Amino acid sequence: MKKEHILVIRFSAMGDVAMVVPVVWSLAQQYPDVRITVLSRTFAKPLFENLAPNIGFMAADLKHEYHGIKGLNALFRRLVAKQFTAVADLHSVLRSEYLRMLFNMGSYRVAHINKHRKGRRRITSATKKELKQQPTSFENYAAVFAELGYPVDIRFHSIFPEGGGDISELPEDIQAMVSDGMAATDKPLIGIAPFAAHEGKTYPPEKTQQVIEQLIRQHPKARIFLFGRGQQEEHYFDLWSTQYESCVYTGKHLESLWQELVLMSHLDVMLSMDSSNMHLASLTGTPVVSVWGATHPYAGFLGWGQSLDNAVQLDMPCRPCSIFGKKPCMRGDYACMNDIGAEMITERINHILLTKKQPLNV
Repeated sequence: MKKEHILVIRFSAMGDVAMVVPVVWSLAQQYPDVRITVLSRTFAKPLFENLAPNIGFMAADLKHEYHGIKGLNALFRRLVAKQFTAVADLHSVLRSEYLRMLFNMGSYRVAHINKHRKGRRRITSATKKELKQQPTSFENYAAVFAELGYPVDIRFHSIFPEGGGDISELPEDIQAMVSDGMAATDKPLIGIAPFAAHEGKTYPPEKTQQVIEQLIRQHPKARIFLFGRGQQEEHYFDLWSTQYESCVYTGKHLESLWQELVLMSHLDVMLSMDSSNMHLASLTGTPVVSVWGATHPYAGFLGWGQSLDNAVQLDMPCRPCSIFGKKPCMRGDYACMNDIGAEMITERINHILLTKKQPLNV
């Protein structure tokens, strides 16, 4: 009898792939005799390669090696050689749908994600908005495995064991900062990732600077780690890390996603947008204060294990206007982000710090 072997397909951006982790980890724990192979882009490998003994990872370069129909046919032949018994399409876009069609022509159990587009259209409607919680991505992913005959109870906490990642894997200067923060209650370790792919999901840099200044005034011994890579990040992070001794531009110290995850696992709190850093920090069990503008947690993309109480957002009749934040602002002023005061954010950060840093005798 052929050993059960599930192919999990999820390409797309880092945040979407990161949300697969809690579900696949739970699947692996509850079905230890089932092999699981995650097919994604190369960047996602660190999220899965040490996750569980029965989880494997397979990278696919869809832009070059497996580009177009000819490339997908070649990828399918490579996949067939792995002798899968079931296929879970957690993406359901043209490429994965084509692969799914090929698998459907063979003797495979195949299931794909339901994205609940009707419900999502209702919560973003400009005229007949129905602001109701939609099924989360985690629930949608789990439903695919249930359809294949593997119901999953998601019980994930962190990709790291209790206590976080091994800080010896970090550069020595970062190790010292982390150790110092872990040893003292008055030296909180705070992560900030203020940028996102779209303007409707990005907190204005000048307001982020206000958040930084407030945190430094309130926690003068804090260490603030700035996360993100890109032109905007490089410009502002260079500026802030020069201007404020408390700030550290992680891109100048850390060499890999894995090192970023190790560092995140030791933070007391992360400030992030509706972006990949929210999901990466969530995978390390770190509480996240998330800031929402054009998008909304009700669309189902809040980070795993995060509290809606820590989602900073404004109650406006026009929001959410977008599921992924791509649409231009219908008002033209992005008030959903620009009108969020720095104090709203620092208040939530301080609430988490107060909870985490209370002395044991209190």
